[in-house]
Amino acid sequence: MDSNQFFEILQRRQSVRGYSDRAVEAEKLQRCLEAARIAPSACNAQPWKFIVVNDPELKDKVAGYTSSGPLVPMNHFTRQAPILVVVVRENPNLTSKIGSVLKDKPYTLMDVGIVTLQFCLQATAEGLGTCIMGWFNEQKVKELLFIPKNKRAELIITLGYPSNEHLRPKIRKNITDICSYNKY
Repeated sequence: MDSNQFFEILQRRQSVRGYSDRAVEAEKLQRCLEAARIAPSACNAQPWKFIVVNDPELKDKVAGYTSSGPLVPMNHFTRQAPILVVVVRENPNLTSKIGSVLKDKPYTLMDVGIVTLQFCLQATAEGLGTCIMGWFNEQKVKELLFIPKNKRAELIITLGYPSNEHLRPKIRKNITDICSYNKY
């Protein structure tokens, strides 16, 4: 793969909020999980666990906890996705934990972000769509999936074939607004 092909994957990756009923092939899901497995992490802690929710009845229950909220109901599209992947933040290893305390930086949260992106970029390369969500009833999801109380269900990723292949324009800040050289 050359750099243009990689950049094309970055351009194609978007939050998909509409899914077809086409099933995701097991080998494509496995490649997404493998892409996540090889992600870097602080002190090689690998503080994550993926719970693949592909049982339709259980998936609909989890989806129900993503689309209800006290103020604004959101994420109704989650019921369309054939797979939901819950990203659980695990405890770091000792060196990562010490580093987080000494540097006052949440390395495990950074690691969860990195691993989630690698999963989603591989999904894009496979022709699949994803949406990364942090808006859900974490307590109910944890209870439903038997996630231990001392763990955090940080994110849920929808996974499936997009119902619409149209790429939306990326509206982003200008490069000069987000980057400077040699000083702030």
